[in-house]
Amino acid sequence: MTALERAQAVVGAWDEELRRELPENVYLFDAHTHLGDDIDGMVGSYDELTSVLDRYGFRGAFMFCLDEPDREPGFTAPNDRTLAHAARSGAALIPFVRLDLTAQPLEEARRCLELGARGIKLHPRAQAFALNDERLQPVFALAVERSVPILIHGGRGLPPIAEDLEALVRRNEGVKLIVAHAGIADMAGLAGRLGGISGVFFDTSVWSGLDLLDLYRQVAPEQVMYASDYPYGRQPNSLLVATRTAKLAGFDDKQLRLMLGGSARRMSAGEELEPLSAPKGPASLVQPLTFARIHQYISMAVPMLWLRQRDAIGALGLAVNASRERSNGHPDTSERIEELLVTAQELWRAGAEIEEGDERKTTFRAAIQLVNLADMVALTTRA
Repeated sequence: MTALERAQAVVGAWDEELRRELPENVYLFDAHTHLGDDIDGMVGSYDELTSVLDRYGFRGAFMFCLDEPDREPGFTAPNDRTLAHAARSGAALIPFVRLDLTAQPLEEARRCLELGARGIKLHPRAQAFALNDERLQPVFALAVERSVPILIHGGRGLPPIAEDLEALVRRNEGVKLIVAHAGIADMAGLAGRLGGISGVFFDTSVWSGLDLLDLYRQVAPEQVMYASDYPYGRQPNSLLVATRTAKLAGFDDKQLRLMLGGSARRMSAGEELEPLSAPKGPASLVQPLTFARIHQYISMAVPMLWLRQRDAIGALGLAVNASRERSNGHPDTSERIEELLVTAQELWRAGAEIEEGDERKTTFRAAIQLVNLADMVALTTRA
């Protein structure tokens, strides 16, 4: 068995763990997926996405294009492919139109909405616009007029955006808004200004469960919407981190089901949304010190993995060594973390010997998935 085959087997074993974590007969819906070819080299494949959705029991997903090489003018060609993918999927993939504010965004939005798009995607980092851009107001007004949601990037690479985004929401009463990546670019500001506003959601597509735990204590559980960010997010990692952190925060069964798909289903069907309750979750995290160390070493290793570099400082080796401790009250969990990290270590070494290309990318990406699973387990295991 090759290192990559072993990695796939180790990850596959976590599917059973996921089945135990998910509520029985839960309605699953992914609020953030991409198809196409990004200029950063990432590829979202129709066959892969639909296979993943089927394998894990999803009923549907919001879907839009990536930042594609032929995005000019105005994402017209990628948006046409989005609509074609949605038609091919039947009712499974719900298409969003992606806009460039410099290229007749209202015209492109109207064109695609008339052709079947059911939402709008905005990416202020990739398309280089600020949230006080006067061209955003008519886009938000159109979303209210057509009763379609807006999903906006709220992750890395942004300055504080909360004040300007709140102004748009307040000015356009009734707008449905999904702030992607838990709003980590400006979480305290976004949660403080948009928490408690019905129709505003934060999606769960983040790397670390720490981001989700911090979000949960600041916004209503009914404002959290599950998302993977496929192809950047992977399964079963994405579902596991969202579900385990929500349970750790104290979401009840109804709130968990709303997060995992119920709220997205209501939004896509135009139904009334669930009333908002108080935020849940602790302001601090209590975990075994060994697992805190593992998280620290993983945080050191991840940037090198993403850049497909060698582990020159031995960060992952430190995490592996820490995972071998069995006197922390969680010996079985430590053993499972060790398996994930040792397998990732084997892949990392193998990948470093492969010439740059698709095989090297696949190997490193598999190692990242294993490390992410190990980090999720370490962060969500109570002391």
